[in-house]
Amino acid sequence: MQLPSVITQPKPSWLKVKVPGGENYTRIKETLKSRRLYTVCEEAHCPNIGECWNGGTATFMIMGDLCTRGCRFCAVKTAKSGIPLDPDEPKKVSESIAIMNLDYVVITSVNRDDLPDGGAAHFAKVIEQVKNDHSNLVVEVLTPDFQGHFDQIDIVAQATPHVFAHNLETVRRLTQKVRDPRATYDQSLKVLKYVKENFPHIYTKSSLMLGVGELDDEVLEAMQDLRKVGVSFLTLGQYLRPSRKHLAVEEYISPEKFDYFKQWGETFGFEYVAAGPLVRSSYKAGEFYIKSKIKDQKLKTHIKNQKYLGF
Repeated sequence: MQLPSVITQPKPSWLKVKVPGGENYTRIKETLKSRRLYTVCEEAHCPNIGECWNGGTATFMIMGDLCTRGCRFCAVKTAKSGIPLDPDEPKKVSESIAIMNLDYVVITSVNRDDLPDGGAAHFAKVIEQVKNDHSNLVVEVLTPDFQGHFDQIDIVAQATPHVFAHNLETVRRLTQKVRDPRATYDQSLKVLKYVKENFPHIYTKSSLMLGVGELDDEVLEAMQDLRKVGVSFLTLGQYLRPSRKHLAVEEYISPEKFDYFKQWGETFGFEYVAAGPLVRSSYKAGEFYIKSKIKDQKLKTHIKNQKYLGF
């Protein structure tokens, strides 16, 4: 069997990061291990893990570490069926948030096509638990497409996360090459459109990874498609190959090109665009802005309610 071709040039300087370490990093790692919790930071080999963990940020990956899909870019392990759901996981995630002193948390999951509801009810329980336990916590979810089943999307959205993220991942032409066959470009757009139309108070967010063979015009088209379905926040980052078994990197995108796409994103009307070689869908670069937007929204709602009550 011939292995996929690999670009020959070494990684550019802007992709070099420090080896993760430090007291806070070690403490978080031990906390998660003791509760048998997973993070996308570890499972997806995220290059920002040291920066984020030492800054008190993490993205929890619920429902186990086995995904029922096999996208060619993803480092998460795959299987026909995932592990049994842990009924104590909502409580464990909430306790970990307290220990890590987080005020912004991202909750994501593997695909669980083996479950009747795709894991939607479990997702909702985690959201509800952490919101009940931490009143000032901003909750972002990064969800699968739930095979396009709107009733399952409803279950997650009705738990009222502040941000509902679902990743388009790549441009239309490359979707079949990059993603699992069950994940389609149009299905992802439909998920985001449905959430925005039916839960307008929830911000929507998506992400594109670059360097898998896309053309500039295709990236701009994908960005416009996301704006057409009302997506508010966008992240763009460099694809990094987890292993030789995975999709090869076609190009290392320069910081200047990321700036170019960021400027176009702002022109298209995204409220916030985080773009850079090391940016990821749950990257903390946009958290300050998103937290500010949500706190401002809460304040406006409070003032409106006070006026309604005659105060």
